[in-house]
Amino acid sequence: MEKDITRIVVLDGYTLNPGDLSWVDLRSLGVCDIHDRTRPEETFQRARNATIILTNKTVLDGDIIARLPRLCYIGVFATGYDVVDIQAAARRGIPVTNVPEYGTDSVRQMVFAHILNFCHRVAEHGEGVRRGDWSRSQDFCCPQYPLIELSGLTLGIVGLGRIGTAVAEIAIAFGMNVLAYNPSVPAHAPAGVVLAMDVETVFRQSDIVSLHCPLTPKNQGFVNAELLDLMKPTAFLINTARGPLIDENALAAALDGGCIAGAGLDVLAGEPPPMDCSLPIARNCVITPHIAWATRAARARLMKTGMDNLKAFLRGEWVNVVNGIGMKG
Repeated sequence: MEKDITRIVVLDGYTLNPGDLSWVDLRSLGVCDIHDRTRPEETFQRARNATIILTNKTVLDGDIIARLPRLCYIGVFATGYDVVDIQAAARRGIPVTNVPEYGTDSVRQMVFAHILNFCHRVAEHGEGVRRGDWSRSQDFCCPQYPLIELSGLTLGIVGLGRIGTAVAEIAIAFGMNVLAYNPSVPAHAPAGVVLAMDVETVFRQSDIVSLHCPLTPKNQGFVNAELLDLMKPTAFLINTARGPLIDENALAAALDGGCIAGAGLDVLAGEPPPMDCSLPIARNCVITPHIAWATRAARARLMKTGMDNLKAFLRGEWVNVVNGIGMKG
C-alpha cells in the first residue's frame, strides 16, 4: 500500500502547527500539500488528487468523499471527528482515525484557570494596581472583588471521562467535594467522587459546574433555561467541552439576570463567534478563544499520535480507527 501513497494533503495545519512544530516527519512520507486553512469552497479542489487527507476542523462531507477516487485514508488531528462523514468513508472502505488522548492535562489546566480567575480576579486586581488603586488605598490590603476559597465547595462534573476524571483529581487536591453525573455511569466512581443520579442534582447542588461530555444529537443545548434556573445564584458554569451543549441565549439571560454568578467558556456554538453573539457582552462571562487544547506540549502530542496513526496505516496496520474499517491488502 505504501507505494500507492502519492499525495498527502493537510487541509488546516495552522492551528496544530503555527510554526513552532515541524512537518519534516510528514514530508518524509510522500508529496505533501500543507495548507494553513481551507474554506469550504476550496476543499474539493485541494483534495481532489489526495490519497491521504489530514484535517482538524475542515469538513469532509459525504459528497466530497464520494468525489475523491484516489482517497484511501483520512486522519483527524483531534479527538472529535464529527467533521468527517465516517459512514460515507466506510462505504468507500476508507479508514478514518482520530487522536483520542492528547490534551487532558492542558484542558484541565484551563478549567482551573477559569475557576481560579473567578476566585481571585488576578488580572483585574493587577490592573487595579497598575491604575494606582492600591497606592491610593488607606489599607495594606486592597481587595476589589470578593475572594473565594475552593476548599469545602462542591464541583459538579458532567461527563466523567478522561478529562472529567482528571479535573476531579485537581478539585480533590483543593479540598473540594466532587459530584459527578455520567450518562453511562461507571461501575465505581473514582475515589473522592460522588455520583449523582441525574444532571439536575449536579446543577442544583454544585457551587461550580464543569462540562466534560461529548456533543451528541440528544444533548445539544441541554444546558437550557430550566437547568440554569436550578443553579445557586453564587454558582459558576465552566465549559471547555463543546459550545453547542449550551443554549447561549439562555445562558446570557441567566448571567444578565443574576441567576448565576458567572461563566467561564473556552468553546462557543459558532467559532469564531458572530458579531451579534450574546455571550461576549453578558455579565461576568469570561471567554477564551478555544485554546484549552492548544499548549505546545499538547499540540506536539497530537501531531505525534496523528503521525503514528498514519505510519501504522502505511505499514499495513491500523490504530485509532473510528469507523470500523481495517486495512485492505
